[in-house]
Amino acid sequence: MEKIALNVREHIIKMATDGGCFIGASLSATDLMVYLYTRFLNVNKDNLEDPDRDYLFLSKGHDVPALYGTLAELGIIEKSRLANHLSLNDHIYWHPNTHIPGIEFHSGSLGHLPSVAVGVAMDIKISGGNNKVVCILGDGELNEGTCWEAVLVANAYKLDNLIFVIDRNQFQANVRTEELIPLEPLKDKFEAFGAAVKRVDGHDFGQLEEAFSAYPFQPGKLNVVIADTVRGKGLPSIEERADRWFCNFSGQEIDQLLLELHGEAATTLTSETLIVR
Repeated sequence: MEKIALNVREHIIKMATDGGCFIGASLSATDLMVYLYTRFLNVNKDNLEDPDRDYLFLSKGHDVPALYGTLAELGIIEKSRLANHLSLNDHIYWHPNTHIPGIEFHSGSLGHLPSVAVGVAMDIKISGGNNKVVCILGDGELNEGTCWEAVLVANAYKLDNLIFVIDRNQFQANVRTEELIPLEPLKDKFEAFGAAVKRVDGHDFGQLEEAFSAYPFQPGKLNVVIADTVRGKGLPSIEERADRWFCNFSGQEIDQLLLELHGEAATTLTSETLIVR
């Protein structure tokens, strides 16, 4: 998993040019994505249309470079397609698109997919299936009331086949979450809404395994995993920086960041040399 995660981070960095991408949040979600696809979800290149497959909905759609990179590493899409990011000749762009194999639903409008995931999980329950449904949310996304409505409905219908995973990287756009609309105590809030909650280090595969191996956490309750992560994880020069949420690097800067990712260079990119939106 560590090797796959490193490869995914390389893909993300390479997509942060010629128009850029939401690199900070994508890097924070990488280990979550890799763990889910390699250890937890029954999803692979051969069962994408199988009604018994598991489902992943990326509600924080701007993290899609992490999803693209993971799908490429699993052989679900060709790695060469990642070079088409933002090209008019492909559907690989800033948010998920169902024209790309392995992507279940369009997203990007924050707060939208928890309700979609609830609907799919409910259908599975009614049909008597055993599919797992995972929805990945951002911490800033929890400002949206629809997220909490989805939690209420999920618990009302005892959807213990549904897991909400919160990529808790402490930022939304270019502001710290707790400085804008505080979420803590987040675990207590989810529990007050009826969910069964585990909180883990979202970059520790051992902790992720311990949490997800306990699925379902409690019969009849929505499962919630709060994964504490670091925005920009893997690149010390941009980690936990409010101004490094969306970046558009030059080719030279991409080369420097790839070296930094592999620990081969200590690179500090300044605001004067980095295009940031």
